[in-house]
Amino acid sequence: MNNPKGPTPPSAGGPLPPELPEPEIVRPKRWLPSLVWIVPLVAALIGIALVVKSVVDRGPTVTISFANAEGLEPGKTKVKYKDVDIGSVRAIKLSPNLSHVLVTVELTKDAEAFAVKDSRFWVVRPRIGASGVSGLSTLLSGSYIGADAGRSKDSATDFIGLEAPPAVTIDEKGHRYTLHSDTLGSLDIGTPIFFRRIQVGQVTGYSLDKDGTGVTVQVFVSAPYDQYVGTNTRWWHASGVNVQLDSSGIKVDTQSLATIVVGGLAFQSPPGKPLGPQAPENATFNLADNETDAMREPDGAPVRVVMYFNQSLRGLSVGAPVDFRGIVLGQVTDIGIEYDPKEHNFAMPVTVDLYPLRLSRRAHGEAPAPYTPQSRELLRRLVDRGLRGQLRTGNLLTGQLYVALDIFPKAPSAKVDLDHDPIQLPTIPNSLEELQLQVADIAKKLDKIPFDQIGTNLNDSLKNANQLFTQVNGQLLPQLRGTLDEAQKTFAAAQSTLQQDSPLQSDVHEAMQQLTRTLQSLNSLSDYLERHPESLLRGKSGDNP
Repeated sequence: MNNPKGPTPPSAGGPLPPELPEPEIVRPKRWLPSLVWIVPLVAALIGIALVVKSVVDRGPTVTISFANAEGLEPGKTKVKYKDVDIGSVRAIKLSPNLSHVLVTVELTKDAEAFAVKDSRFWVVRPRIGASGVSGLSTLLSGSYIGADAGRSKDSATDFIGLEAPPAVTIDEKGHRYTLHSDTLGSLDIGTPIFFRRIQVGQVTGYSLDKDGTGVTVQVFVSAPYDQYVGTNTRWWHASGVNVQLDSSGIKVDTQSLATIVVGGLAFQSPPGKPLGPQAPENATFNLADNETDAMREPDGAPVRVVMYFNQSLRGLSVGAPVDFRGIVLGQVTDIGIEYDPKEHNFAMPVTVDLYPLRLSRRAHGEAPAPYTPQSRELLRRLVDRGLRGQLRTGNLLTGQLYVALDIFPKAPSAKVDLDHDPIQLPTIPNSLEELQLQVADIAKKLDKIPFDQIGTNLNDSLKNANQLFTQVNGQLLPQLRGTLDEAQKTFAAAQSTLQQDSPLQSDVHEAMQQLTRTLQSLNSLSDYLERHPESLLRGKSGDNP
């Protein structure tokens, strides 16, 4: 009988118990894996799924070249379009020539349309420009790369990033135009464009002409204002403040306060003329310096003329107007100086450009075209009648001069060489210069008068007169004083004699009465003789026997 409590240990010195057999262990059969392997298996499946999803959702990878990598960080900087993430920066490295940086951008699957040739990329940072302040949100969130989807069908992976955001995105509706000007002025990218003082567009770019004679400006007019840009539209600089002083007073004109600081452009059709058909995309226009020049009718080809002046040209500058009785016919293009070795004198040539069409438009009859025999004959007749150039003062405060053309019938005769290029027109001094010449001539004549000799003779004469006065005072005056006393006595005696109650006056009065009575008797005798002339022979009738 087995002992449930196990084998009894042998007693000391007792016999050994028999050896027991080893127990047989039978393991149960299991067909399910251990739960420990489930978690790694699930993690591996999720990882594979994420890899597959990332491969499937991965968009194109593009490389963008920037001048520097300011504000860009790999793995953090995003690429956004309309504030929607369309990619991220994966790597940044220097170009082989160290002139710029190459930014590798991985776009999303939905942004495949950005991997075309005309797409544009730029770094959005805080900026202050002509169009205002932009990118302030990046002060907290950091810089990011902005994008503008192109419309090209050709794919591309390498792009040159813009250093500034584009003024107009590709999806904005409107029309683009090209303007040509002599100078850029105060224009910049983002400069506003005005139509009847309403902002309707902005400048999108500019470049220098290949020949260096001007600049080309690209502009964009937003819809629906682009319908007001016609084939007859005129464009001009509207920068700053235009101050005009005339008989009506002072006029100050500006498009807006913004144009005073950042400049601006304006366009409009000429007053009283139709707008014309709408201008097509990328139509070309001339850009005038101001509204007055823009609205002026085309002047046609200029006629170059030179005039020689024998006076100072101080106050005359290039661009000064050439005026004919209030009508501006052109402007001064060059001012020079020439030495005449024969006369040993200097002449001052002034070259001007004249536009005869400006005068012919205001004439009642049709003027001949420039550079024709008729126009040359007309110019010759005008010179014979006294057509001359003259310098006149345009502003008394600043002393600015301008060239005036006018008819002077009393001008000295002059000839004009119509075959000379440029044509040389005769000149005449202005009234102020003539006055100066007359004053100079008078001064020359005065210089010839011997004032020193006259002064010496006058001094001698004054000395002789002083001696004479001294002699008169010492010798003649006492005698004259005695003579005057005697004369005074004589006049007193005469006065006493001529008084009314003096005897002389009584005798004279009585004598006068007797003389009066005698004259009356003679008068009566004369009357009687006139009536009775025979009384001279016979006597009175009462006296006859």
